[in-house]
Amino acid sequence: MSILLSCQSLSKSYTGRPLFKEISFGIAERQRIGLIGPNGSGKSTLLKILAGVETPSSGVVSLRRGTRLGYIPQIDEFSPGLTAEKTLLHALQGRELDDHERELQVQITLGKTGIPDADQPVESLSGGWKKRLAIACELIRDPDLLLIDEPTNHLDLEGILWLEKLLRTAPFAYLVVSHDRYFLENVTDRVVELNRAYPDGFFGAEGAYSDFLVKREEFLHAQAHQEMALANRVRREVEWLRRGPQARTTKAQGRIKQAGQMIENLADLRIRNSQGKLTSIDFDATGRRTRELIVVRDLQKSLGGRTLFRKLSFALSPGMKLGLMGPNGSGKTTLLRLLTGALQPDAGLIKAADGLRVVFFDQSREQLDLNITLRAALAGDRDTVDYRGRTTHVSAWASRFLFASEQLNLSVSELSGGEQARILIARLMLQPADVLILDEPTNDLDIPSLEVLEESLLEFPGAVALVTHDRFMLDRVSTELLSLDGKGGARFFADYAQWQAAQTAAETAAAGRQKSAAPAPNTRSPSAARPLLASGLTSKEQKELNAMEAKISAAEADMQGRMEAMSDPALAADYVRLHQLSEEVHAAQEKVEKLYARWEELEKRAEAVG
Repeated sequence: MSILLSCQSLSKSYTGRPLFKEISFGIAERQRIGLIGPNGSGKSTLLKILAGVETPSSGVVSLRRGTRLGYIPQIDEFSPGLTAEKTLLHALQGRELDDHERELQVQITLGKTGIPDADQPVESLSGGWKKRLAIACELIRDPDLLLIDEPTNHLDLEGILWLEKLLRTAPFAYLVVSHDRYFLENVTDRVVELNRAYPDGFFGAEGAYSDFLVKREEFLHAQAHQEMALANRVRREVEWLRRGPQARTTKAQGRIKQAGQMIENLADLRIRNSQGKLTSIDFDATGRRTRELIVVRDLQKSLGGRTLFRKLSFALSPGMKLGLMGPNGSGKTTLLRLLTGALQPDAGLIKAADGLRVVFFDQSREQLDLNITLRAALAGDRDTVDYRGRTTHVSAWASRFLFASEQLNLSVSELSGGEQARILIARLMLQPADVLILDEPTNDLDIPSLEVLEESLLEFPGAVALVTHDRFMLDRVSTELLSLDGKGGARFFADYAQWQAAQTAAETAAAGRQKSAAPAPNTRSPSAARPLLASGLTSKEQKELNAMEAKISAAEADMQGRMEAMSDPALAADYVRLHQLSEEVHAAQEKVEKLYARWEELEKRAEAVG
């Protein structure tokens, strides 16, 4: 495959601090690369350099002549006063198209992105729809290579699934920065990590994210063994040097120089092998043994004249991890605020255990004062923090969350989104809790931080209510999922796979109903099949065709019945039965799909003869 873009020896520093050094790689046609790395490693900066928005401190970027390059930054910016449709027309400036072609391209692109109202002013769009529009503005330019920086940050789950489908069928190459591990698994064929843990400053592996993890572990394991072997050699050389006179002879000077080089190499290896993760995130539980911490019964809440949920009942008990799912605006944050007591329900009951201690992580980060220093944000006006009965100096506490001591006097506003999220988590750790209520704690966190947070939530003995678009975390941590549709409906699922099966089944059923209700021109419903037009079929096949409508209706009714059985609240804790029903729904869905495929096959043969 031809190389579209290459970079040689790229380096970038800010105020004397190097982000990355001597980075070299290329992007080929149709290649799908995921770029990951810890916060502060320079991922966004690297994309800006590749896009020509920033210049490197040193090194060269080469773009193949005639290559159309697109770039979608983290923050979406649009010309003020334009509608979604006019924004797309504006994006087509410079392309040699007549008015009809322009309008056609805009309508096709609007259809791909699903924007509901093309005449809506851009300023009134939600963050998720603005992100879709930003993607649409680059798609309409027909890129050969697209650079995308954290596209899933502002998308809800529906938007992420839409983007996955779009990228899987994309005719262009792309380099996408993301911390969403399911997203990386589904849309990449190569993953590159930008990290000082590697000799070249980065490590790449062909395949999906799961393949990358295996190959990275092998590399880091080998590098750790290399450190051990080199440490043993250095120890022997140091012992030799200490012996005395023989180490000072002219003949031994070369060995002394070699030993010095080994010591430097060992120091470099140790620094690389120490890069990376938060040491731990240990939420402090109160140790309460109460069976039911929060009981929700027949809960109902409406906002803006729209019912978010009704007759919702469940209980949070120690060890329970409730994951909340649903599109933006479906009421997930509202439900969390009801659990904390910040909002009151329209109907129903929320009963908390006596003296319940709840810790709340707010996705808007309103708890953070951006004008104070990191030191003050972590420890107030003290130089120490009290954690589990022990006093820890603020610099040691900060280092636990990957903050350098020189950052303590920086303003919180100067820190990245991921660093601000880590401040909130550090503060939450200091508060003993029975229940953790977390509203999008994963936003801006890098993958190592996500992994440590997951381990901590799994080990937390109290109850957790969690809202996140990170499906990997949701699936790994949650003991059960509650899906809200924002129209009053709520359903419980055992895991993400079960939710996904139900979604697929519902989509298939909807497509089947649409097809039955609106047959294409020159076709007819199975019951209207005329023997004269089916002369190319055997008598047995003709009978099969005539009976197909009834078979499809019965199969769809069976599938719908099993889906409804899955939503029975009485089965919320019966994971064995829920799993069994999930398998039955999947089998019923396959049966419906096969019947439709067979119907189309028989119809085509009948029409060909007719």
